[in-house]
Amino acid sequence: MKYMEFSFSKRLAHFETGIFAALDQKKQEMEAAGKKIWNLSIGTPDFEPPAHVRKALMEAAAKPENYRYAISDLPELTQAVIDYYRRRFGVELEPEEILAVHGSQEGIGHLGMALCDPGDVVLLPDPGYPIFEAGSFLGGAQVEYYPLLEKNGFLPDFSSIPEETAQKAKYMIVSYPSNPVCAVGTPEMYRELIRFAEKYNIIVIHDNAYSDIIYDGQEGTSFLVYPGAKDVGAEFFSLSKSYNVTGARISFFIGNRKIVGALRHLRSQIDFGVFLPVQYAAIAALNGPREEVEKQRQTYEARRDALCGGLRSIGWNVPDSKGTMFVWAPVPKPFTSSQEFCMKLVEKTGVLCTPGYAFGPLGEGYVRFALVLPVSEIEKIVQAIHESGILNGNI
Repeated sequence: MKYMEFSFSKRLAHFETGIFAALDQKKQEMEAAGKKIWNLSIGTPDFEPPAHVRKALMEAAAKPENYRYAISDLPELTQAVIDYYRRRFGVELEPEEILAVHGSQEGIGHLGMALCDPGDVVLLPDPGYPIFEAGSFLGGAQVEYYPLLEKNGFLPDFSSIPEETAQKAKYMIVSYPSNPVCAVGTPEMYRELIRFAEKYNIIVIHDNAYSDIIYDGQEGTSFLVYPGAKDVGAEFFSLSKSYNVTGARISFFIGNRKIVGALRHLRSQIDFGVFLPVQYAAIAALNGPREEVEKQRQTYEARRDALCGGLRSIGWNVPDSKGTMFVWAPVPKPFTSSQEFCMKLVEKTGVLCTPGYAFGPLGEGYVRFALVLPVSEIEKIVQAIHESGILNGNI
């Protein structure tokens, strides 16, 4: 068949899928050869959504009237968010401070277009989740990175951000508990963040996807609990990982009404609202019991202990993750390339993880594991890595 020649947007050349495509190809090749693969590269929960959430979705989906355009958020959903934030975090919200989005990925992806003019400066973490950069790029922003370094506990060092950059910055994305570096924000860090934003008139965007997956007795929280937070920013709050509804795509943008209103205004031009049955499922999640959420957190913590502790027991000094459903591990010697190590690891052991450089230049030297298999399988993974000899330079 002869195809016509087309040209497309030059901005598409900015986006690369190289490493993830390469990992998937390697996985398919090894599975085709009949080899066992343990896929710890993708953060898709392996737990079921709670029964009461599924029931609410199915009952709503059975009603023909729920297939129309939603246009806006159901008042019951907005109230459920208000009640949840008051009950869980002690934060008081108004309806204008809440907007449902099709997952935090979509919301952050459109954020740059809502907040920036071409050439505006944005501050993003390195390492950081790729959508932070993609959303900023689509808004025509100039991206400046602030480093997350192990010596600082992977927390921002605000004093290292150049004065000139801070003065120009339109918004700054902060994400804790952090994917991929698995750090947890401290009260001191949040207070300093708010002071920094006030000083330089910077909008703070907090990505709060993992407040329910946090370890060692720490309590998950919201950026909005801190005095002055709502004056300077807003946060994305997701149900995806807490309630295992990643495919339903339900998150909220919550905080300063002007910032939330900017994204609401943009989305009114491109979207007709979240599918009503999904809204009813979200209401059930927000209003329902949290026992399963806590039980699930405990299971993640047991998996973390099995992986991090198990790898340390065989000579790989992997620190315990403090939060999220991931583990951030330094590349063992003699390897220096995270991609080379990932490829060798899957070839020799069948264990698939994500190279750190996929999350930014400072991610080089690390790999990320997702805690998406039960402890019994994680123990087999540790044994397979040990028997491969890869930690002893057997490459």
